[in-house]
Amino acid sequence: MPTVWEARRHLAQSLLRAGSASPGLDARLLVEGSLGADNADPDTLLPAEARARLDDFAVRRLAGEPVWRILGEREFWGLPFRLSPATLEPRPDSETIVEAALAQLAGRRGEELALLDLGTGTGCLLIALLSELQQAHGLGIDLSEEACRTAAGNAALNGVEGRAAFQQGSWTEGLAGSFDLIVSNPPYIPSGEIATLSVEVREHDPLLALDGGADGLGPYRLLASSLPPLLAPGGIVVFEIGAGQGPDVVALMRAGGLEFSGSRNDLGGHERALIFTLA
Repeated sequence: MPTVWEARRHLAQSLLRAGSASPGLDARLLVEGSLGADNADPDTLLPAEARARLDDFAVRRLAGEPVWRILGEREFWGLPFRLSPATLEPRPDSETIVEAALAQLAGRRGEELALLDLGTGTGCLLIALLSELQQAHGLGIDLSEEACRTAAGNAALNGVEGRAAFQQGSWTEGLAGSFDLIVSNPPYIPSGEIATLSVEVREHDPLLALDGGADGLGPYRLLASSLPPLLAPGGIVVFEIGAGQGPDVVALMRAGGLEFSGSRNDLGGHERALIFTLA
């Protein structure tokens, strides 16, 4: 029966040989996941049940399945989010959207704000915002019914279920009302580039959440004209964008009646969040 340290070393070596970019980290996370405990004592013996789980984890990781998919949960904004096949993994770059939105609302945190999250997935953007805006309530929309169920479960997991609702739908179709903040991380990868993505993304993230049409701008075109009627006076829109898409998205939104109010870079220095208000 190996110790935690021995199991981690063996798995890290296997992952390194398979070309993993982070074999040590992956091995630590998977060993701890097999035990159901963080920061496990390196000298602890790995029980047979945990060893069986770890063997399964190892096979899946070596086949290209991402660590967080294997574990079924990923942290975002310091909060846990459960995953499902219908949802993207929440990624650190998307925290830029939350940061940008909160900066824009800095003087309004105590207000009863109405939030809208389009293409909500796990609900990570909406739930992170609700965790910070204690008087706000929000609605998350997703084309996938399964994603809506996952998001609702994550709202309960993070204690905001009383202020969050999730609804199956296609973008703004059928929506009415007035929102102080609209956020979205829409699909923005051009269809022709899907096949070039890493196996972790291409085979494990839902295509519905990746494919932005021929030029990656399809969802932005749909939203450009439909968002202004949904914005309250003083309302804000914050989008996530892909690399180099800023000028095109700004042009689309301006044509639809929104005014560009700035952008925010992610930790890698890439323009990630675009901010708009009513023109």
